[in-house]
Amino acid sequence: MGQRLSFDALNAALKAAAEETRLRILALLAESELTVSDLTDILRQSQPRISRHLKLLAEAGLVERFREGSWAFFRVAEQGEAAALVRALLARLDPADHTLGRDRERLAAVRAARNQAAQEYFRRHAAEWDRIRRLHAADAAVEQAIVEALAERPFRSALDLGTGTGRMLELFGHEIERGLGIDLSRDMLALARTRLDRAGLRHCSVRHGDLYDLAMPPDSFDVVILHQVLHFLDDGARAIREAARVLRPQGRLLVVDFAPHDLEFLRAEHAHRRLGFPRETITQWLEQAGLEPTLHRVVPPEPGSDGTLAVTLWLGRDPRIAIAAQTREVA
Repeated sequence: MGQRLSFDALNAALKAAAEETRLRILALLAESELTVSDLTDILRQSQPRISRHLKLLAEAGLVERFREGSWAFFRVAEQGEAAALVRALLARLDPADHTLGRDRERLAAVRAARNQAAQEYFRRHAAEWDRIRRLHAADAAVEQAIVEALAERPFRSALDLGTGTGRMLELFGHEIERGLGIDLSRDMLALARTRLDRAGLRHCSVRHGDLYDLAMPPDSFDVVILHQVLHFLDDGARAIREAARVLRPQGRLLVVDFAPHDLEFLRAEHAHRRLGFPRETITQWLEQAGLEPTLHRVVPPEPGSDGTLAVTLWLGRDPRIAIAAQTREVA
């Protein structure tokens, strides 16, 4: 049986949705994360009016708001009492409706502008990214190793910390029910949103956030991924502890980073704090975070390539039994 709403909660949710503009907003936010400015362009209404509608929808629990610097992004609620109601209401809408069709056309224009801006950022930085990419094991080989590392059993939710362009969410997006990426760079978040939109992964989203202090409760995700992130950080052990905190019982944390190397220019020119990690360092950090290391794998550069950097994978498992208490025992 699905989650039930109290009388007051159901009444508030129905009142919030039972208005033309607000229902159109819900339909749009089910398609994509949008800002007030985006919705103003699409719906051709004033910013104060759109903001008022969004406030009412958020108060009723029908939409979620996420701050990103001076911007705020909105999307249809994914969790909570009202989320199932939103999905049921939107499922009853006729996709061929003229009003909704016009809104989708304007949404497509907003997405196209977003994509153009993201591509311009990518173009400006493509040379330096390509230079680093040529140094290490081929992306295809690394991604295959990542898929194999998590192939032991399916998972429903994934958190990608330091998501960058959102590639890890795209890689697993069609196999999961919920995906979330966290990054401090708003430019990278713009790239990630474009990638997820293009892939049609509406159940995946990205947020501006601090991976040392995740704004989410314990036991939130089946899988957490730290892909090529730790070498930028001052305190990798702390990041792993915070990642482990949000794992569900039997959840898995996958760390992907460089093996030890001596390419000092990466530190000087690309802000790498650490020149790779030996096996025992990450293994120790996983254990200190209360996880059981279950995998260590090295992906070397392809023979004959220009690459000199090996990529290493570590996998840690939360040892708690799934039916255990919801709070993590502190050793």
